[in-house]
Amino acid sequence: MTSFRVRSAAVALTATALLAVTPAPPAATAPAVTGSAALDWYDTTAETIAAAGAPTQITNSRTWAIGWLAAARATRQVPPGADRGAFQDAALASAVHDALTALAPARTEALDAALQRTLAAIPDGPAEERGIAAGARQAAEVLAARQDDGLDPASVNTPFTVPPATPGTWQPTPPAYAPAAQYGNRLAEPFLLERADLFRLGPPPALGSARYRTDLAEVRAYGAADSTVRTARQTQTAQFWYGSSLTLYTQPLRVALARSGKSTAERARLVALFHAALVDTQIATSDSKYTYLRWRPVTALRTGALDPDPAWTPLHSTPAHPDYPSGHATYAGAAETVLSALAGPRTEPFELTSPTAPGVTRTYTSWHRLTAENVDARVYSGIHTRSADEAGVVLGTDVARYALEHSRRLYGAL
Repeated sequence: MTSFRVRSAAVALTATALLAVTPAPPAATAPAVTGSAALDWYDTTAETIAAAGAPTQITNSRTWAIGWLAAARATRQVPPGADRGAFQDAALASAVHDALTALAPARTEALDAALQRTLAAIPDGPAEERGIAAGARQAAEVLAARQDDGLDPASVNTPFTVPPATPGTWQPTPPAYAPAAQYGNRLAEPFLLERADLFRLGPPPALGSARYRTDLAEVRAYGAADSTVRTARQTQTAQFWYGSSLTLYTQPLRVALARSGKSTAERARLVALFHAALVDTQIATSDSKYTYLRWRPVTALRTGALDPDPAWTPLHSTPAHPDYPSGHATYAGAAETVLSALAGPRTEPFELTSPTAPGVTRTYTSWHRLTAENVDARVYSGIHTRSADEAGVVLGTDVARYALEHSRRLYGAL
């Protein structure tokens, strides 16, 4: 091994020519590749964030995006005469290593060991050396470009002054009545969106409208902690999808990565685009949430004009930000759009578990099913209206479509 210095509504889309990633056939005809540098560093990234990640989801999405964008840039052009595989594997490992050690320094020892393992499997020579240098260069450039982008935890949770309580206006929710969270997302710098409000949603259903009444009636019945109509399967769905979307989509993205049958460079582009699009989706979500400030179902059902019930309690505690749109649904819509475009809308069955539903394993064959369950789950949890969920899917789809159409910009200067 060459010595080195360790440094500190579903939408079917066609990927751009730059991505050079076409929908993969089902796994039966495109078997998973194991032991690849891309999969090794995918797992290393996931382990790093699980062990030393930030308390804010978007900050961890940013970490994924920076590391894998650096890898995508470093692997895009193989120097003349260099072995393609050796160069790309070294470049990807070097780029992700350097980005992660900068963003999660507590994991430096483990990351150094992972880099040593990758390089030990690559033949010594110019391809390895140039790959290491390319990865280091691109990691440094992307880190510098994203410095002070407003996605650190303190900026994400920039204080928000809650307006006076009026019908329809968001107020802190029980039981914690915590201050508003994630307001600062809308002020952050996107990776690709020109501005946070580029795809701002239209307003939520008017108070008292037929759709509004239908939404509240559904949440009242199916989302209550003591619901008598929610089935065991529906309760399980709520529990399964209650946690972080970033955590819940880590395995589906890995499935797509493993089954892609593509080169190291193309796999790096898949992961980079996925997370860049999801950062931008979370920024756009915050923009619409804090534009409309729609109250949560628990507030509407306890204090609103439609048959108020001061004792109504949702199945799950309500997150501390407005109802419209659902962040889980925007994430799902964006994830489905990217995965469908770059890996095909369907795949051979894969199993998925959830940290919020221990012992439960679900099997899926399409990315859309994940989206559909997210939409239902937030209603069954009692924390979102269906209008907020469905609007979220639309917003996430719009942002992801834009990211796919403008993905060339990711691989030039940020």
